[in-house]
Amino acid sequence: MACQPPPSVTASSLPPLLRPQLAEARRVRAVELFEDGVSNAEIARTVGVCAESVRRWRRVWEQDGASGLRRRAAIGRPPKLDDTQVEMARAALEQGARAHGFEADLWTLERVDAVATRATGAVLSSASVWRLLTGSLGWSLQRPERRAVEREESEIAGWIAHEWPRIRKGP
Repeated sequence: MACQPPPSVTASSLPPLLRPQLAEARRVRAVELFEDGVSNAEIARTVGVCAESVRRWRRVWEQDGASGLRRRAAIGRPPKLDDTQVEMARAALEQGARAHGFEADLWTLERVDAVATRATGAVLSSASVWRLLTGSLGWSLQRPERRAVEREESEIAGWIAHEWPRIRKGP
């Protein structure tokens, strides 16, 4: 069974650069509550996580102490962009695509790659560009609505009000 936080506390509603720090702050608050003898259910409500997470944290806390719940350094290959370069890329991208010579203000991976490379000097793969956008910058995939330029809302509303009921009723 998946463990979901309450709707009021979702990862998508949090600033992207603060998710790891917020998760650690929740665990640290849980440790304080463990030491005060608060129940797992009450801790779960207080810090905004499910009870299973609190039970798992309590087991780690009992075994390793508070240090066991501290955030650890990421393992694996280091990111291609450091924090300064990510902020340089963010600033460049927030100017918009037109500011960088593109005819439409629409971002594609290729365009983001070109702008990020110009801003930071680092050559990124498509996967790295995607991680930059969705992970470091917190952007999400947005697809433009496809609508005809000639579309007239007033005529559509009139058709729905008059013609559609006649067609729906049938002969």
